[in-house]
Amino acid sequence: MCKKINSSLDISNVLKAITENTVNILEVKGCTIFLLDRAGKKLLVGSSYGLSDDYVQKGPVDSEKSIVSTLTGEWVMVSDVESDNRIQYRDEAKQEGIASILSVPMSVKGTIIGVMRIYIAESRTFSDLENEFISVLAEIGAIGIENARIYDHLKTEHEKLIGDVNQWFQFGVSHRK
Repeated sequence: MCKKINSSLDISNVLKAITENTVNILEVKGCTIFLLDRAGKKLLVGSSYGLSDDYVQKGPVDSEKSIVSTLTGEWVMVSDVESDNRIQYRDEAKQEGIASILSVPMSVKGTIIGVMRIYIAESRTFSDLENEFISVLAEIGAIGIENARIYDHLKTEHEKLIGDVNQWFQFGVSHRK
């Protein structure tokens, strides 16, 4: 699994591998990875597995209203979704059959780039081994996401450079005539 995450330079494949493996290995209801937008105000769904489309597309997730302390680097276990005011969409979570949520920061070089949320249908405490797995997955996943972003940036810059060289070549050819 780690090889799959770090060997792919396609961000959607990296995110999909993380969410699917989290659900299947931990035997939980679902997993979503939210990536911070450029302004750091909204959490955008990068990938989700095990949850209905209605729940995933319930509305914008505000980084200042939804389990905020995760964005400071803190793991947050919400044991009772129905009564916890840190949950932005409590009614929707209840309707989805979510009883609790574990929210884990994803960071690269000390900078939070997103959040991995694990959704559980019943009250549950994760074992030390499961917590270690989640921690490693969040770290490796964040590195995989960053690698894919860097690759996309370099690919875009490379394509621009080729376009610029081509324009200069065309300019040179047209001025020789």
